[in-house]
Amino acid sequence: MLVHRRIQAWLQANPFKVDAALMLFSVLIFVVSAATISARPVFDMLLSLGIVVPLAWRRTRPVLSGSITAFFCLIQVIFSASPLPADFTVLATVYALAAYAPRWASLGGLVLALVGGMLFVFRYFANPLEGLGSMSAAMFVFNVIAFDAVILVAWTFGDLARTRRLALQALEDRARRLETERQQERDLAAADERTHIAREMHDIVAHSLSVIITQADGARYASAQDPEIAAKTLGTIAETGRASLREMRRLLGVLRGDELASTRPLPSLADVDSLVDAVKRAGLEVDVIRMGNMRRQLPAGAELTAYRVIQESLTNVLKHAGPSVRAQVELEWTSRGLEVRVHDDGRGAGADGPPPPPGAGSGQGINGMTERVALYDGKLVAAPAAGGGFRVTAFIPYTEA
Repeated sequence: MLVHRRIQAWLQANPFKVDAALMLFSVLIFVVSAATISARPVFDMLLSLGIVVPLAWRRTRPVLSGSITAFFCLIQVIFSASPLPADFTVLATVYALAAYAPRWASLGGLVLALVGGMLFVFRYFANPLEGLGSMSAAMFVFNVIAFDAVILVAWTFGDLARTRRLALQALEDRARRLETERQQERDLAAADERTHIAREMHDIVAHSLSVIITQADGARYASAQDPEIAAKTLGTIAETGRASLREMRRLLGVLRGDELASTRPLPSLADVDSLVDAVKRAGLEVDVIRMGNMRRQLPAGAELTAYRVIQESLTNVLKHAGPSVRAQVELEWTSRGLEVRVHDDGRGAGADGPPPPPGAGSGQGINGMTERVALYDGKLVAAPAAGGGFRVTAFIPYTEA
């Protein structure tokens, strides 16, 4: 930091010390000089001290400082026979009232100073009641205008300093508010990103592991009768694991800021058939039905949402519906958007049969699907079907331009 900036910072941080030094300097100049030129040195020195000493509090206590100065100036006009050198410091008091005091004290101080200037001229320079003709009156008016003009200039400079100080304070307050808002936006963005990452991780890991576990369990029992089934199942497990690993690498590449990873295509409705084929290899019979015609293209994020809904629904069928289950995926394009329905004929919630294993589900999948669909102003309903099994219905509207 430059030297002059350090000095300026110290002056702004220590207003009382600066004003106290100004007061001591004024005492040495004006009070001592009053003792040398005055006919009543003790009285004039006391008056000068009463006018000068309050300068030490002109910024920290401007109203009190100005009141004390005004009181001693009034005593001077009434009892002192001649003006004092300390009267020059009244201009500093007027400036301080305009710059640092409340508005009422600033305007009140200006009025008192203007009236005091008129009394000062009347008392010491030009009394219109004395002398001959209009010469004394003209001199009185001229001197009053001159003295009050100086006072008004001092007050104007103080008011300009006040305006600048308030403007700087407003800018500082605005900067603090903007910084607080930016921090809040960063926190909200971080929370939203954490939620997004949690959904992606759940969709990728839960689906792939469910397929792998189902395949491994089936291969363990089937390999006793036909060893070739074990080899075929291990191939499906390996393919599923590699696909999951690719998705994980893509997601981690996005988090690291990898430009190559971030530009790889995300799953879309065109990849539903590949998803269904992988689920079929895991032993689940799935039918896909497409109805209607697309009125306009959905955003890439909306297609990813529809894909994830189908993926999570089929994963839940694999985990919870039981053996010998058949599922059906319906994609219906309407005039308002895309409706996705996934239904199975498994045991469903509340049906007879063995309960799912402990920890089989914590509701994260359905919560994640609901949050995804809500991002595109859609709606998702997941509940047991009336005739048995479980049904997931999601509607994603078109994004209107």
